[in-house]
Amino acid sequence: MSFESEKPFNDFQHFARGIRRSGDFTINESNLLEKYGTAMMELYNGTRKPKTEEEKVFVKQITSDEVITDHNAKIFKKYLQVIQPRHLHRLCSVGNDDELNGNGYMNGSSDETSGLD
Repeated sequence: MSFESEKPFNDFQHFARGIRRSGDFTINESNLLEKYGTAMMELYNGTRKPKTEEEKVFVKQITSDEVITDHNAKIFKKYLQVIQPRHLHRLCSVGNDDELNGNGYMNGSSDETSGLD
């Protein structure tokens, strides 16, 4: 049998309440990850050698950039995308250039705020 493992897969580092409760996966996907995720991770990391043809196809598709057709590889690839760090993009700036360079009115260094000479 493919993807056999003695323990269920849990990733509490990325999913503190469990994969099932994360909202990122469907019920079927989370069931498959919990049941076979440990074996999939070992195959992906290279700590386990593929035993069946299905596992060989999984490793080939996960490690290459070709189109993924295997159902298990699709779900594991989705898992890998979900746990990637997310980049934050801001849509507004903090202030104008004078404030960022320290020449703003707030620090009292401008001629207008220094008083009359």
